[in-house]
Amino acid sequence: MLRGVARTKRQRRGAQAEDLAAIYVARLGWQVLARNVRVGRDEIDLLAVDPGLPQQLVAVEVRSATTSAFGAPEERIDRAKVAHLYRGLSAAGSALSGFPRAVWLLPRRVDLVLVDRRQGRTEFRHVRGLEPPG
Repeated sequence: MLRGVARTKRQRRGAQAEDLAAIYVARLGWQVLARNVRVGRDEIDLLAVDPGLPQQLVAVEVRSATTSAFGAPEERIDRAKVAHLYRGLSAAGSALSGFPRAVWLLPRRVDLVLVDRRQGRTEFRHVRGLEPPG
């Protein structure tokens, strides 16, 4: 999303959740490489390197909730979205062009970071390694 462009309240909340998620993974020691990576019709909210063993390139899907009206945020991600994220992660070469080739060669996975603000405070839930649809 472009900063400075008039956006809906929902878009502003989503951008704020992405900001919080980027701070969250950075505090875990991750390197955030890019945000809102467009790959064809798909988008990766955060593209980051998890320095754990083994080091991995991670597509992070960010979901947020400020109300319980639509259920928990993790209930709103389906197999099709996970498939899109893995496809985008496979094709994210243009987003990685400015980084060393070693980053391109890292094993890859998709994570979900949930930013839950329903109880008047911000809580994070992190689901690592969403299974690719098979």
